[in-house]
Amino acid sequence: MKLRDKVALITGAGSGIGRATAILFAKEGAKVSVVDLDNERGVDTVQLIKDQGGNAIFIRADVSQIEDARRMVEITVNTWNRLDILFNNAGISVVGTVETLTEEEWDRVMGVNLKSVFLGSKFAIPHMRRQGGGCIINMASANGIRPYTNRDAYSASKGAIISLTKGMALGFVKDNIRVNCLCPGTVETAILNGVASKLYPDMETARQAFIARQPMGRMGKPEEIAHAALYIASDEAAFMTGSALVIDGGMSL
Repeated sequence: MKLRDKVALITGAGSGIGRATAILFAKEGAKVSVVDLDNERGVDTVQLIKDQGGNAIFIRADVSQIEDARRMVEITVNTWNRLDILFNNAGISVVGTVETLTEEEWDRVMGVNLKSVFLGSKFAIPHMRRQGGGCIINMASANGIRPYTNRDAYSASKGAIISLTKGMALGFVKDNIRVNCLCPGTVETAILNGVASKLYPDMETARQAFIARQPMGRMGKPEEIAHAALYIASDEAAFMTGSALVIDGGMSL
């Protein structure tokens, strides 16, 4: 029970890494706010947690919108009287270069991936400061370290998150707020399926192409990234801030 009596808010928790992390955090004793734009998926995550004896609520929010970000934090604090862990996990990916992407596509990726980190943190930090500290985890990517072609908006947003994480870590260290980010490689999630459908004729071709660029010869699993998030969120990582933890099967090498 590494997170006993702690409260965690996880965005994009309706599926993939967010769902796996929400379930794991609840198993480890945390009360979890499951935040997602998709009602059905978010409610499903909450039910999975409750079926295992955990405690969770669902909050529907568009994390790129300031009032939704404010509301998700307020509901969490009003429900459980504190907020110990913010996992800015929500993200999307759009295939394209700076030449082929539309302005709307660029803005949407930056809004969901990067602006959401700014907004979620903006409203969470005052509560964490008042209670004596907290932990913020931002979802970056190995693509923020080693960009791939046709992922210009996504790679740019993830590279910016790495830099923002380091700046935040320095800015709030005196408030006992630790800020770190995760840099996963290719993980089997719904977002990956969306990218694959734009680049390859079928999912099996896409799967083999993704595996081929992994030195370990396989893709990652959401649960593997969730355990990395658990380490960062736990007291075991009390001396860790400003880090970009790479979990990519060697892809960025």
